[in-house]
Amino acid sequence: MVRQFGEVLLAIAIAPLFAGWIGQCRAWLQNRSAPPLTQPYRMLRKLFHKDAALATDASPLFRTTPYILFGTMVLAAAIIPSVATDLPFARAADAIALIGLFATARVFLSLAAMDIGTAFGSMGARRDMMIGFLAEPALLMVLFNAFLLTGSTALPSVVESSTAHAFPIDPSLVFAAVAFLMVLLAENARIPIDNPATHLELTMIHEAMVLEYSARHLALVEWSSDLKLFNYACIGFALFLPWGIATPGADGSLALGVAVIALLAKLLVAGAALALIETLSAKLRIFRAPEYLATAFLLAVLGLLVHLLLGA
Repeated sequence: MVRQFGEVLLAIAIAPLFAGWIGQCRAWLQNRSAPPLTQPYRMLRKLFHKDAALATDASPLFRTTPYILFGTMVLAAAIIPSVATDLPFARAADAIALIGLFATARVFLSLAAMDIGTAFGSMGARRDMMIGFLAEPALLMVLFNAFLLTGSTALPSVVESSTAHAFPIDPSLVFAAVAFLMVLLAENARIPIDNPATHLELTMIHEAMVLEYSARHLALVEWSSDLKLFNYACIGFALFLPWGIATPGADGSLALGVAVIALLAKLLVAGAALALIETLSAKLRIFRAPEYLATAFLLAVLGLLVHLLLGA
């Protein structure tokens, strides 16, 4: 339980830093002056010290949704083996339950966006539900690739099997990794599906749903978004780069220290890669999003077929 609590606290603390690192890399690649690495923390601190302004017709759902979002993302961080696999919550739930947590957060955010009755909130909610409806099948196909290789739907078992057998890179995992990257960008409102730094009425998706939030509510929503991106990155590490994660057979304190250092190194590389992809990519029209996610689904299915053919 001490390890479990420490891993959750680490995820909560590092998530804004990961978002700040991506923002810095994007600024450097675009030849702009980069914001401080601690800019997300400063923004959260400023928002928590402000007084919340709520719409007159806001229901209790609108007020409680930020807390639900933050709670679901924290629970997801407890399930994902980002540092160690021998954790109570990680053993209690599998990847299917993890997708259910992400879907729960999406539903509550969409309902809260439509609760006020503004045009922007309803537009963003419809677009976000459409993207989620198309992204979840692709994510499931990606997970099934790893499940077929390891024989388990639990992420800790996937990590332990990958590190213990040290099997060579399966061609199916290459297709799955590309599909997972496309789903990660779509689910976290990143370019080419959405731009997290825009407030243009006709293009924004995530920002349209949180326009009515302020102060501590907005801080929790933004912190939840950072946690979601961190969680998706850790899912990718568990599936495709499990090296460094502490397993039950390793030395306790030394293995945990190595795991934390490995996690930070992976986040540095992943953040720079995401910033490079977003810099080189152009935002797609919303009507092209189904084609983008259909491509991710087909790549994941192709990975499954490659695995079945090689297995045969």
